[in-house]
Amino acid sequence: PWYHVDLKLVTFLYLTSCARLMIVTCLANTQRSQSSRDMATAKRLCCSRFGPLLESPLSGSRYSHPTLCPKVPDSLLDLSAKIVAENIPFQVVEERYNRIPEPVQRRVVFWSFPRNENDICMYSSLSRVTNNSNECQNLPFQKGQRLLELGCVENVLQVGFHLSGVVSSSKIGSSLPLPSGHHSESEKKYKVSVSFDRCKITSVTCSCDSKDIFWCHHVVALALYRIRNPNKVQLRVPISETLLQMDRDQLQKFVQYLISEHHTEVLPTAQRLADCILQQKSEINRIRGAPDPTAGASTDADHSWHLDEEQVCEQVRSYLSQGSYYSAGRHLNSMFAKVREMLKARDSNGARMLTLITEEFLADPRLILWKSQGTPMTDKYRQLWDQLGGLWVCVALNPKSSSSEKVYWRSLLTRWASIDVCPLEDPDFRPQNNLTSNIDSDSSSDSEEEQITGPSVPVVSNSYYSEQYYNNSSNFSKPRTVFHRALDAVGMSWNLPHLHPILSGDNSGSQCSCNAQSSRSSPRTQGYHTWPEHLPTACARVDALRSHGYVIEALRLAVAIVHNLKELQCRAQQQWQHCVKGMASPLWSSSGVARSPSQTPSNQEGWIGHPLDPIGCLFDTLAEASLVQDEQRIAPDVNMIGDDLPTAPPHYHHVTASSIDYGESYLTLAMEVALIGLGQQRIMPSGLYAQEKSCKQEEQLIAKLQELELDNILISVLRKQTLLLLDGGPTSGLGQGIHPESVPMHTFAKYLFSALLPYDADLAYNIGLRAMRLPVLEDHEDADDPVSGAVSSLVLTRYPRWFTLGHIETQQCSLASAMLNAAKSEPYRLRSVLDCARRNIHSSSHLFKLAQDALRFASPQDGPKHAPLLEAAFELGLQVMKMTLSSLNWRRREMVRWLVTCATEVGFDALISIMQSWFQLFTPTEATGPVAGTIMSSSTVMRLSLNFRLQEELSNCARTLALQCATKDPPNCALNALTICENDAIAFETAYQIVIDAASHIMTSSQLFNIARYMEHRGYPHRAYKLAMLAMKNVHLTYNQDTHPAISDIHWACALSHSLGKSELTNMIPLVMKNVQCATVLSDILRRCSMTAPGISCPDNKRRCLKPLSYDRPPLRQLLEAAMAAYITTTHSRLTHISPRHYSDFIEFLSKARETFLLAQDGHIQFAQLLDNMKMAYKGKKKLMNLVKERFG
Repeated sequence: PWYHVDLKLVTFLYLTSCARLMIVTCLANTQRSQSSRDMATAKRLCCSRFGPLLESPLSGSRYSHPTLCPKVPDSLLDLSAKIVAENIPFQVVEERYNRIPEPVQRRVVFWSFPRNENDICMYSSLSRVTNNSNECQNLPFQKGQRLLELGCVENVLQVGFHLSGVVSSSKIGSSLPLPSGHHSESEKKYKVSVSFDRCKITSVTCSCDSKDIFWCHHVVALALYRIRNPNKVQLRVPISETLLQMDRDQLQKFVQYLISEHHTEVLPTAQRLADCILQQKSEINRIRGAPDPTAGASTDADHSWHLDEEQVCEQVRSYLSQGSYYSAGRHLNSMFAKVREMLKARDSNGARMLTLITEEFLADPRLILWKSQGTPMTDKYRQLWDQLGGLWVCVALNPKSSSSEKVYWRSLLTRWASIDVCPLEDPDFRPQNNLTSNIDSDSSSDSEEEQITGPSVPVVSNSYYSEQYYNNSSNFSKPRTVFHRALDAVGMSWNLPHLHPILSGDNSGSQCSCNAQSSRSSPRTQGYHTWPEHLPTACARVDALRSHGYVIEALRLAVAIVHNLKELQCRAQQQWQHCVKGMASPLWSSSGVARSPSQTPSNQEGWIGHPLDPIGCLFDTLAEASLVQDEQRIAPDVNMIGDDLPTAPPHYHHVTASSIDYGESYLTLAMEVALIGLGQQRIMPSGLYAQEKSCKQEEQLIAKLQELELDNILISVLRKQTLLLLDGGPTSGLGQGIHPESVPMHTFAKYLFSALLPYDADLAYNIGLRAMRLPVLEDHEDADDPVSGAVSSLVLTRYPRWFTLGHIETQQCSLASAMLNAAKSEPYRLRSVLDCARRNIHSSSHLFKLAQDALRFASPQDGPKHAPLLEAAFELGLQVMKMTLSSLNWRRREMVRWLVTCATEVGFDALISIMQSWFQLFTPTEATGPVAGTIMSSSTVMRLSLNFRLQEELSNCARTLALQCATKDPPNCALNALTICENDAIAFETAYQIVIDAASHIMTSSQLFNIARYMEHRGYPHRAYKLAMLAMKNVHLTYNQDTHPAISDIHWACALSHSLGKSELTNMIPLVMKNVQCATVLSDILRRCSMTAPGISCPDNKRRCLKPLSYDRPPLRQLLEAAMAAYITTTHSRLTHISPRHYSDFIEFLSKARETFLLAQDGHIQFAQLLDNMKMAYKGKKKLMNLVKERFG
């Protein structure tokens, strides 16, 4: 084995550094019996070779904390001991050499404890510790560090490979230690012990009640004490070596004292072991040697850092049971970040912890529930599964994994993928489509390219190596699960002929073809290495390299991938230019959308929104290499959650990427790959989750681009890439001839516009105008639902459904708003942006939002107005009015009021124009209501500072509008028209005549009563009386409608008639008798009319004192008879369906009837006859009749 060579080297180095006499003496002292070769793991069977006591190293002072003393070079002995202690099990050392010099043994034991505090931090804190974190003081590592600084660690003892100590914990937040001899009442002492082997802590024990995945702060304090103060730690031999020094009496005394001090704890165990030893054939006597927990690990022991598997499972299970709570998702994301941290440290616990997490995820009972109910999992839960699958891809792509590990991963992943509730790779999978999603699904194939004949659109594919690695695993009878990408990755090889030169940084060699399948590209182009593999697959390699700590190799591969993307981009542009020259006529619309989608190539698999996030991986890899030196220590991981990211924006600088082109840096490559990925033409995914994921990834990548400080180099790259995207044809989302189902580029274009505007305004506006299009809605006038204003069902019922259309239109509006604001001082550009927005924004709601933004930009509170932008806002408002005129919109009322406000800001002519063309913009009700009313208000006149002539012109225009609206819709506009025309006699009379003409066949009684009341209020009682008579003809009250809403209008009409004179009342009463059969209403009218006339309004403006009318003379006599008849009819009607609970109400009704009957001369006789008839006809209702007799006799 390899370690035998190291042992010989150690022996040689030691021999050259020690005196021969000293060696002979040491060898003589280390002779032991043959039984000492029997050993076990942490408690392996052994009899150690050390002396009774190993003092602290003579040079131990140089191993203390680096800030306490200057660094002294290590001796050859220490250098050799370090290597042995870190790489070779001590059992191997003992078995290989029977005689090991004691100084070597001491140094190996000394250097076997971990030396890096970062390892302690990794296993003591779930969250990443950064200097910018406000919560870092509450992490176990920080708390343990404070315990150490406060001197809370004491009685530290190292016995072989075992370290123990006592940690006192008072108030952690106190900044000063307590004086000696004074202890806080809340102070507790905790016993801590750790076992270690080959610079890894393999087990920890603490008497505290803390239960967590990682170590408590007491363990941290003890470990840090050993790392920083190794010279202060008592170092002793393993206990087995001490026992070998004792004779029989000493051993007996030792055992008895041990039992005496801990008899309550060890006595039963001691007795059981004694019984076993006394039995000759017991198992304990058949094994040579005895276990020693301080003697180090055995050869076949699991050599890994201590990880509490039970707590990992318990914590994951607890977080999953909390559902979609924010804290649960945050902790699970932190656990994923911890897995990445372990993988980066090349710690085997990373895959081990990920396995435990996966098992708990698959055991989540919600998976069965969702599957049985046929409902999809929540988005946040699906994001966790995506991260889980991505981490397994990294594990499976470990470049240093052995074949046995790959076999194990394959079997494990296959077992998980076969579980019935395992989530699918495509969350929007439709079984009827029989589609299989694969990591290597190419956007277009060679066969598709060859099917297009003539001057067709070029197709450029970047998938060259994917087939040979993935086709073997792509034909699954069942749909692919989240683990199938990792299964595919297990079969991938790193031993490729042209991959090794890239990873090793070898730039030598001549240009050669990549392989037989991809002779179109070469691994070296113009001196650059390129890696023409399927992009998500290649980026998975980069992520795996980076995740496992091979940062330099990941960076080299990322550079090669970006070079390949740039080469493909240039080739696509050349093919497109050649294709355009051969076209007789354009095959696309004015906005650049292809007219024949079936013959238009498209990328079905978008890089943005891909579960492996290939563009984000490349950008992070290249950008991290460009961080300034001070910030590289806290560079965030790829998939870290946002809460753990540093709050301060990162600072980048240019680092040359190659010796060939000194102008190319990692930062420029990062920007280029981000721009290429964001500008890729891609088809809208079919599912809701995929569409939302695409939007989120795009926004996250753009946010990272916005953190870059643009200098001249980056501006040049930005300008160059923007031109390439504009001229890229259908392979670019900003090119010509794109597929109608392509994802719009509004968010990306807004970033390009904002970044380029200060440096190249023409290019910025060109990119903005090109990206304003929304191909999927080019054939639809309004994408809003007429009632709710939501996304049109026409768009949502098509396939694929654009679930995120509302978000896309919002981004389109945001782009247009930014461009309008930028162009407000340039009329020509403002006009082009305005026309483009009106042509491409198909949603009235978003067009209205754009108009509001334009008005806000044009009328700042602390600056002058921008007249051209005001005109633009007004034009947008007019278009909104036209779009929503024929359809209902819940914001229509707000839109109307806003347009009047905007027209007021524009000026007098705008107000005149909207009133003159009202029929194109408003309904008659809107025109005579909020429009004319607001325009005619005094606030509008004062704001515009109108003189008398302009006020009259405005009033005449409003009166013309009112009469037109009243003619078109008298029921809804007549009253408003009368109000508007009341200051002009001719117009008022015209409006009144319109009401009279429409009263008989269009208008309802309530509308006529309202107008009549208005006329009476304005001092036209006779006109009001005429309208009231017309209204009474349309009123009908039956006998039981005593709560009809028209009752108050009837009372008002009768009172108005009474006040005008007896003749008017005489004309009114027959209408009342004809249309009102309700007895209570008639009796109320009768009593009111019998009183003195109210004198509400008189022609001579004087109050009249008329004599009360008699019940025995017309017109009240006829009204009294009608009331009495109505009471008789109502009485019989109520008795037909009366129930006992209504008896009391009926008695009260009869009391009112008697009061009315008594108003007539023979009324008492008629009422008595009514009672007699009741008693005869309804004698079966004995209880009711008894109540009638008691009340009325």
